[in-house]
Parts: sequence; C-alpha cells; structure tokens
Amino acid sequence: MAQPAAAKAPAPARAMGSSNQHSAFKDKTKPAEIRASSITAAKAVADAVRTSLGPKGMDKMIQEPKGDVTITNDGATILQQMKLAHPAAKMLVELSKAQDAEAGDGTTSVVILAGALLDASAKLLSRGIHPTAISESFLRAGEKCSEILTDMATPVDLSDRESLLKSASTSLNSKVVHQHAGTLAATSVDAVLKVIDPAKDTNVDLKDIKIMKKLGGVVEDTELIDGVLFDQKSSSFGGPTRVDKPKIGLIQFCISPPKTDMDNQVVVSDYAAMDRVLREERQYLLNIVKQIKKSGCNVLLVQKSILRDAVSDLAHHFLAKMKIMVIKDIEREDIEYVCKSLNVRPAASLDHFTADTLATAELAEEIQTGSSKMVKITGVQNRGRTVNVLLRGSNKLVLEEADRSLHDALCVIRCLVKKRALIAGGGAPEMEMTLRLSEHSHTLTGVEAYCFRAFADALEIIPYTLAENAGLNPIVTVTELRNRHAKGEKNAGINVRRGQITNILEESVVQPLLVSVSAITLAAETVCSILKIDDVINVVN
Repeated sequence: MAQPAAAKAPAPARAMGSSNQHSAFKDKTKPAEIRASSITAAKAVADAVRTSLGPKGMDKMIQEPKGDVTITNDGATILQQMKLAHPAAKMLVELSKAQDAEAGDGTTSVVILAGALLDASAKLLSRGIHPTAISESFLRAGEKCSEILTDMATPVDLSDRESLLKSASTSLNSKVVHQHAGTLAATSVDAVLKVIDPAKDTNVDLKDIKIMKKLGGVVEDTELIDGVLFDQKSSSFGGPTRVDKPKIGLIQFCISPPKTDMDNQVVVSDYAAMDRVLREERQYLLNIVKQIKKSGCNVLLVQKSILRDAVSDLAHHFLAKMKIMVIKDIEREDIEYVCKSLNVRPAASLDHFTADTLATAELAEEIQTGSSKMVKITGVQNRGRTVNVLLRGSNKLVLEEADRSLHDALCVIRCLVKKRALIAGGGAPEMEMTLRLSEHSHTLTGVEAYCFRAFADALEIIPYTLAENAGLNPIVTVTELRNRHAKGEKNAGINVRRGQITNILEESVVQPLLVSVSAITLAAETVCSILKIDDVINVVN
C-alpha cells in the first residue's frame, strides 16, 4: 500500500511549481511598484528645488568635483548640476531644460508643478483609477488651463517700455542679484528692442545679443555697447591702438609660414639652404601684408587657427610697420556674429581679400576694462541688428549669477515678442486656474471629474510655496487668496514684500503669458509620460 502513495506524492508538487512559474509572468504588483518608484524619485527632485521659488526663496550652493562653487537659485542651473540615477528624476531635468528653451523663465515653477501633479496622481492611483484615464484627463485639464490663462491675459505693446521693464524686473526679483534688477532689466529690454523690428518680428535670436563678462567694478557698471566689442586686445606689437575711420577686414587664412604635413619633416643640412628658407619665408609674409595694405585695410580681424600660428611674430612686425591694427584669435563660432555686426565679408584666401570685402566705421580703439584690455569699434556703417552687453561684477560668483539672471530677463522679453500678452504673478494665475478648473469639474462626470479636481488642487502648490518661502503662514495665506479670487478678484496675489494679499498688477508683479502656458503644458505632458511607465528595462551591452 505504501508504494502507490509514494508514487502519487510528487504530482501536487509539480502542479504547484508550474503555477508559481505561471504567476511570475503575471505579477500584478510590479507595474504599481515601478510607477510608485518613478513618482517618488521625481517628487524628490521637485522638493529639492521648492525652497528656491519666489523673491524670498533660498539659494543653493553647488560644489563641483574640481572644487568650483556656484551659488544660484535658477532652477535649470540647479537641476543640470544634480547627479541623478533614477530615469524618472532625469525626466524632470529634461523638463526644466525644455521650459528654459521655450520660455527661459519659470524653470523652478515647472518642476514644482510636475511634482504636485505627480503627488495628485499617486492619490488617484491609490483609489484604483487607471493611469491612462488620469493622463488623458490631465492633458485635457492642461488645455483648459491654457484657455483660462489666455482669458486672464492683458495684451501688451512692445512700444510700452514700462510694461517690458516690469516683466523683466519680476523675473529678476527672485535672483541672487535682485538688488541690481533695475540696471539688468533696462539693459535686457534695450538689448532686445535693438535687435528686433517690433512691427513684424515674432521671435528673438539671442545669439544676436553677445554678453561679455569682465571682472571688476559692480553690476551697476554693466553697459550696452552701441558697436562691436572684442574680448582680445590689439596684438600688433608697436602697431596702432586707435584708428580713426577704420577699414575693417576679416580673414580666415594664416599670416605665417606654411607647415609640412603632420608626419613629414624638412631637414636643412647647410647654412646657405637655411638662409634661403628664411629669406623665402620673409618674402612670403611680406607679399601677404602688402596685399592686405593694398586693399586699404587698416584693422585686421584674424580667425583662430588650430594648425599653426594665425599671425607669426614677423608678420606682426610687418603689420605694425604698415600701421595696421590686428585682432587675432576670433573664435569660429563668433565669425557669423562679427560678419552680421560689421557687415563684413570673410576672406578665405588672399585672392578674395579685396576692397569690397571691407567694412567701414567711425572709430576702432583699445579700451581698458578692469584688469584687461578690449577693442571697441563704434559708428559701424550699414550695421546689422546685433548688440553687445559688457557685464561687470566684483567677483566670479556674482558675475556668473548676473549672467544667468540677465539671460532669464532677455528670455522674458523674448516671450513677450513671441506672445504679446502679460498676466499677473504672485500666485494669482494658479489660484484663478484652481477655482475655474474646480467649477468646470462640476460639469463633468465619472473619473474625469475626479482627475480635474485633483489637477486643480495641485496648482495651489505655487501660492502655497511662495507664502512658505516668504515666512508667512501658508494655510492662512492661501485660504485668504482663495476667498479673494472667489469674490472675483482675479489679479489678487501674494505680495511677499508686504506679507499680505494685494492686487498684484498694481504692484507691477507681472510675467509673460507664454511662461505660464508653457509651464502648465510641459508639466502635464511630463507627468503623463511618467504615469504611463509600468516597467524599467535595463539593456545589457
């Protein structure tokens, strides 16, 4: 009797083994865990930059491996320097880069919004709502928010300099260099207006605005140069450092003796041959310099060369004798800017260097800035739409932060050129969207109504964080703000300077419509991407 029982015993074990194997392919908990992990990682990134939002936000000190230190509260800069391992966390860095490229400002806000929306979606997921339903509703809510913001917006005319200054100042008030907001705002507005035609342009190419940083002085010493500025001093030894009515030429060839190919060498065995080589070299350089002088050129710009000296010492001597000012080592990427600014045609060979390729100006002179010298060309004829900004700062940290802040201010004005409308700042648009979306959710049914309400509540994170960072009681402040908006005061916002709720438009706290629309749309899209991830696959190389 014992024998058959022993024979039957393994059967249930086989069945159990096969069911375990089968359930491994149908693991229901894995997608939920992956989703929770992605949401947690992305929220951690959002929480890291939350404290730096707004005029009273804190700054971050970033220490690089080499020992360099950066102090900033610019969201994009902080996130770029972060060392992140989780792919979902990296998506938020990409989100801030996308906002920086599209609008240039609001890089902190967009990440905080994404974090709040992820928090809201985690609560919806815990109620058993499907991720696809949440992501589709969030995208529709984002579109509805864009409509609400457009209704709130006030059209702006680019000839209204005061409105442009207010927008640039609002952007700069949250920066480390906020005490210099007046100087930098005026510089950014004037720079953009010089490079565009307000009547027909719908974009600004920021490459046309060249910012040069020089240590020494204070940020107030920053100036807009009505001409072209070169970071180098004139390099002709004993040559002129000031030229009236200059004829400017730009060459892309070298004024130095030719070299053999990399793996070849010339062996000179006797003095007569060496003498002949030196004589030929001298004649070769003299011919080039005579040709340059013959064209009428007296200010020579030379492109940087990586193979040999752009201008040899002997060539410098000849050019100084001919009274030609030389500015060498102009970077390849700056050639296009120089050509556009001076209306000069670059010459790739000596045969093409003729009088009709030259540009004319009123004055070219060497100027002292801080501890170094620069060349400044003013009164350029038929000048292109470009502008130079000479940015000053007492130390490297201030100078770098002033550069980042000026870039943000320029981007704000660019946003107004792209979409000519302004909205209030100070958490006013977010609170208005919260109320209007909540009202709209009552007209919806089912899961979509839940999702819209969750999206609306998540938007309160911006006024809540502004109040928290300003040292106010966030719950009391946000509740009062909600009441004011419910009474129809759509421009009521948090005045962090006074520590109370006021009409924020009267306080001149304004921002471009494009910044807010872009932030909401990009945040919603990123959250939807993260929600739809249900597995992480590691590729083995």
